[in-house]
Amino acid sequence: MPHRTIRAHRLTIASASVLSLAVLATACGGSGGGTSATPKDFSYLSVTENTTTRTALTTLSKGSCKAENDALPLKVETVPQAQLDQKLQLLAGQDALPVQFAAGNAPALTKQLDKSGKVADLHLELERLGVSNQLEPAAVSTIKALYGGKLMALPYEYNIEGIFYNKKIFQENGIAVPGTWDELLAAADKLNAKGIQPFSASGAQGWPLTRLISGYLYRSLGPDALNKVDGGTAKLTDPAYVKAAEEIAALGKKGYFGKGVGSIDYDTAMNQFLTGKSGMFYMGSWALANISDPKQNKVGVENVGFMPFPAVKGGAGSIDQYPSNIGLAVTLGSKNFDKKTGAWVSCIAKNYGSTALKDHGTISGFKVNTPVKDANEITSTVRKTISSSKQNVLWFEALFSTKATTISNTNAPGLVNGSVSPKQFMETVQAALRTE
Repeated sequence: MPHRTIRAHRLTIASASVLSLAVLATACGGSGGGTSATPKDFSYLSVTENTTTRTALTTLSKGSCKAENDALPLKVETVPQAQLDQKLQLLAGQDALPVQFAAGNAPALTKQLDKSGKVADLHLELERLGVSNQLEPAAVSTIKALYGGKLMALPYEYNIEGIFYNKKIFQENGIAVPGTWDELLAAADKLNAKGIQPFSASGAQGWPLTRLISGYLYRSLGPDALNKVDGGTAKLTDPAYVKAAEEIAALGKKGYFGKGVGSIDYDTAMNQFLTGKSGMFYMGSWALANISDPKQNKVGVENVGFMPFPAVKGGAGSIDQYPSNIGLAVTLGSKNFDKKTGAWVSCIAKNYGSTALKDHGTISGFKVNTPVKDANEITSTVRKTISSSKQNVLWFEALFSTKATTISNTNAPGLVNGSVSPKQFMETVQAALRTE
């Protein structure tokens, strides 16, 4: 968003937003979420970059959830995602979190808010409302993997990640869909030789580059590669981990991301791919909203394919292990979760999945209770992939703290433009993990 990213569901966090979690704990500690208050509206703090969720909620407020909206009107406030963490920390310190809000850029912030009693127990609330069965099990599993076994967010998005590619460009250049890393490199070599930029990526956000590092790690070391780092049994500075950073740095050294990738923002990277200026684009399935929009997609939706991150020769991972996420997660404050809020949440749980898919072509973690015909072949492909996926993994920074996430994202451009060596990159991020 997707966080995320979302559109980017996990964009770069501005340095000003990296307030100490210790300070947050001091501000919130012992508050237990504050005294209960009856909300005047269904307030929702979103991020400027994510238009889909708030648009879908607005659609519900005028349709399926009109009665709930009449009782508790939807009120949306937005903030640039780079400023989200700072805004949440400020509101938490003032005991003024809205009814519903985009969760922090790193799960660590939401966990801290929960520890301070600021986050609603959604497992309990959904059970009370009788709608816990409206969440897809895979989405619940992903949320719990992110938040220490707890259901701290609602899955307005449920995404898998992989590589979108331009079918027409591949066909015109005699390129078969790569199944291995070596085949991917060969495809990139061929495109580059023909004057076609192999990959689009946003260096300004950073995470689209670090996603490639984790992709290589999962294929080479297996699905528990980053869990081992989180558990302290492995380090990012171990040779096998540095190798992943080296592989991605090599893509940048060869110019495969084009010129000035460090200054390319999310929308520009998306536009490069959708206007045929690049052959491949690593991204999450939230991009289906852009791909399905003829105003944005100039190459034609029929010319967009989707493939998993390729296998690494001799690696312990499998290509059917897809990175998954819930976009920029959305959670609810404990203070304002009253009967009217519950009515809204119940209506969302029953209707959001169908609305998001029908009106926006996006896949959520809510069940689709009203049959919706897929808008196009690429959406069908991704939906089938999600339903058949046997094991999901997280992304590079998923288990990192806010500080380490920021450092990872801000140093990623240097990794691919050569100003930061792979070893330096991994050492810097590992050092941030040690100091948390």
